[in-house]
Amino acid sequence: MRWFRLAVCSVWILPLFAADDLPPGPGSAVAAKTCTVCHGVDNIRQKRLSRDDWADVVDEMIDRGAKLTDREKETVLSYLAESLGPNSKLWVNSAPLAEWKAVAGLTVPEAKAVIEYRKQNGDFHQIGDLLNVPGVDPRKIEAKKDIFAF
Repeated sequence: MRWFRLAVCSVWILPLFAADDLPPGPGSAVAAKTCTVCHGVDNIRQKRLSRDDWADVVDEMIDRGAKLTDREKETVLSYLAESLGPNSKLWVNSAPLAEWKAVAGLTVPEAKAVIEYRKQNGDFHQIGDLLNVPGVDPRKIEAKKDIFAF
């Protein structure tokens, strides 16, 4: 019985928390519910794919057993293409390590420094806040300043 409760929690409850870890936007809750059943948010957030490429990913998920109505599929696809497309922003106050590495070009130690600084000092509000993080090359932050969203 305990295993059953754990399985129910992992399939229905945990994805609700994952929605908070995805960039905001219409469809984030449906994407979290669907996409985080098999893998974590980091796996999704580090990609920046075109709508066509996201469509291939979603079709593959469905082939592997993801349950989506046609409407939910379109919602997820629109969300992914808009929020995690090639020109989408990196939401600095929720970005995981993998996204800092893949999208912002930070090293693992730099990405860890940003995340630890955020945990210790609270949300970032402007680019200058990121420049205050010890151990992060400010030139990297300046070079990518247009992709950051607060």
